[in-house]
Amino acid sequence: MNFRLARSTGSPNSGALVTLQESVFTTLFTTFRSSLLLTATLLIATGTLCATDAFAAEQGWIKGDLRLNVRTGGGNEYRIIGTVATGDSVKVLARGTDWIQVQTPDGKVGWIPAGYVEATPPPSARLATAEADVAALKSELEKLRTETTQLRESNGALTANDDGQKKELEALTLENLQLRAVSRYQEWLTGAGLLGGGMLLGAWLHSRSGSRRASSRIRL
Repeated sequence: MNFRLARSTGSPNSGALVTLQESVFTTLFTTFRSSLLLTATLLIATGTLCATDAFAAEQGWIKGDLRLNVRTGGGNEYRIIGTVATGDSVKVLARGTDWIQVQTPDGKVGWIPAGYVEATPPPSARLATAEADVAALKSELEKLRTETTQLRESNGALTANDDGQKKELEALTLENLQLRAVSRYQEWLTGAGLLGGGMLLGAWLHSRSGSRRASSRIRL
């Protein structure tokens, strides 16, 4: 649009042209402002979503010595769907001015008053965790003791079995020696018998030979 038309003087339409120019400028400014507001709104919404996602990734714990009602909405007029107590772990889903949307340990999603969730476990929760760790360590220690006892019993059984095998080996060795002694004694008796028989046979033959020589002498 040519704004130089507004410089015309003496024309009956000059006032209308100025009004038209102002209307166009107002329209352009309104459109620009609306676009700017829309962009800012989108940026704020994006930042809110990012913040919500960041909180959703966080884990929180109920602080103080109390029990809170979990409601279906951010206000006391909403229905109670559960409770959370000190030390309970919750997942933060969204944050408002006075209320926080959380997911309870049993999976319920609701709202609790703001200001009662902290990022670190309270002493009671840390104590419970420490007690659970100690109980687990005691259980593991008892398991190790049981395994040690079983190993000792197994080792004792193996030692007793080894002693039994040693005694059995000694008995077999003694029996083998006895059998060898008996065998050698029998061999000695057999040799002695043969020797004695040979000596008796020799003596008998010698006596027979002497008798023959005596008979021969008498005949001569």
